[in-house]
Amino acid sequence: MDDDFIRGRARDIRELAAKADPFTQKRLLDLADTYERRLRPAPHATARPAGRHLQPKMKR
Repeated sequence: MDDDFIRGRARDIRELAAKADPFTQKRLLDLADTYERRLRPAPHATARPAGRHLQPKMKR
């Protein structure tokens, strides 16, 4: 998905949440947060050096 679409969708959902009852508002704000998380890379999603293995080597 396009970043602008995700930002727009999160904004629209937050506007709906402002008019909703407390139960629905919480659910809509949680949904908007999930959209915004798509825009930020996960902290553990850093670049790994090339040629490194993820599994430990076996002891012989």
